[in-house]
Amino acid sequence: MIEENKRVLLGMSGGTDSSVAAMRLLEAGYEVIGVTFRFYELNGSTEYLEDARSLAEHLGIRHITYDAREVFNKQIIEYFVQEYMAGRTPVPCTLCNNYLKWPLLAELADEMGIFYIATGHYVRKVKLEDTYYITSATDSDKDQTFFLWGLKQDILRRMLLPMGDITKVEARALAAERGFRKVATKKDSLGVCFCPMDYRSFLKNWLDKHDQLFTAHGQKWSEIVRRGRFVDETGHFIAWHEGYPFYTIGQRRGLGIHLNRPVFVKDIFPEKNEIVLAPLQSLEKTEMWLDNWNLINENRVPGCSDIIVKIRYRKQENHGTVTVTPEHLLHIQLHEPLTAIAPGQAAAFYKDDLLLGGGIIVKAR
Repeated sequence: MIEENKRVLLGMSGGTDSSVAAMRLLEAGYEVIGVTFRFYELNGSTEYLEDARSLAEHLGIRHITYDAREVFNKQIIEYFVQEYMAGRTPVPCTLCNNYLKWPLLAELADEMGIFYIATGHYVRKVKLEDTYYITSATDSDKDQTFFLWGLKQDILRRMLLPMGDITKVEARALAAERGFRKVATKKDSLGVCFCPMDYRSFLKNWLDKHDQLFTAHGQKWSEIVRRGRFVDETGHFIAWHEGYPFYTIGQRRGLGIHLNRPVFVKDIFPEKNEIVLAPLQSLEKTEMWLDNWNLINENRVPGCSDIIVKIRYRKQENHGTVTVTPEHLLHIQLHEPLTAIAPGQAAAFYKDDLLLGGGIIVKAR
């Protein structure tokens, strides 16, 4: 156990948020050490490394880089591909934060004798009855609590979250006031870091390069990703699709078909390379089951009838009751139907603005 001290290891991406976090931590009296993780470099660009180094130099703080590309490839990218190949919808940012980025920060901090760990996440932390919780950021448009439901007390108690009480507009202004114009005007990152736009192009390229290494249902993936059938709920043929991994539950746009009515992806059957299309109402579900779940305090959630459940990052809330099944899954009984619940997605639980936990959806009905 590291004794509490005024040293903090800050994850620095080179972007606006983590850069302003460094400034705020210094102003709060902490000794800041910055670490930039090399997780994935889109198109081979390493500009972010130089940006982080340059900022650290200007602030007079120590900066290190840590090459985590191999573990990121194994834990995040291969998981991402395998989920789509199984007909599920992955949540790579959630897994990265809960099981790679924050634990890795803690591990490095331990090695360096540093107690606190920090990032530029827009979330806050509170302590209630000797338990630490994540709570919503001041900037509701930037709130990132949804991605952190898997963190446990050993991480939560060491977290510093200097961006939780300011808005993104205020963060940009703060950087500009201190003379960091490049930091103040940096564009926000969008989407998944290794495929910020359309995942389908990434998936196609990845499968082309790794076809010999991975198989499913006894076949190479290149043999699986082929033209298949769109069918209706009764199994009648509607049209041809490009391959089941390129579609997700709830999808309407990009189906490549033209009907006189709106239809959505309801089910995906990898073993048959078949996709069921249906009206939106047919996608409504009132129950879901989660595995790989984490509850910050197991006395606060099970049996509680007014839990807020989110299955998407922004502006979406549903009320439900959460119980633990004999199979040790979390069962969520929604109070109102919800559409487009996809296996593989994450669900996060809230009450009184506290993030209480979450898990990965395995089925819904």
